[in-house]
Amino acid sequence: MDFIDIALIGSYILVGIALLAAIILPLINALDDLSSLAMSAVGILILLVIFGLGYAISGDEVTAVYTKYDVDAGLSKLVGGSLIMMYLLTGVALVGIVYTEISKIVK
Repeated sequence: MDFIDIALIGSYILVGIALLAAIILPLINALDDLSSLAMSAVGILILLVIFGLGYAISGDEVTAVYTKYDVDAGLSKLVGGSLIMMYLLTGVALVGIVYTEISKIVK
C-alpha cells in the first residue's frame, strides 16, 4: 500500500465524517425549533409533488441509442421526470429573480 492509497482512504473517511455532520447537526438544531423542521418537511413535500408532476408528464420512449446503454422504459421515465422537474424549478427561479428586480426598481 503506497501513499496514494492511504491518502484516498483518508479522504473517503473525511468525506464520510463531513456527510454525517452535514446530516446530523442540522437535525439536532432543528429539534430545538420544531416549526423549522415542519417547514423543511413542507419544502421536501413540495419538491416531491413537483417531481411527481414531472414524472406523470414525462414519456417512456426507448430508442436504439437508449438500449445501447441499457436504459429501459422505467429509467427513461425517471430521467424525463427529473429533467421536467429541473425545467420547472429553473422557470420558478427565473420568475422569482425577475420579480425581485422589478420590485426593487419600483420601490
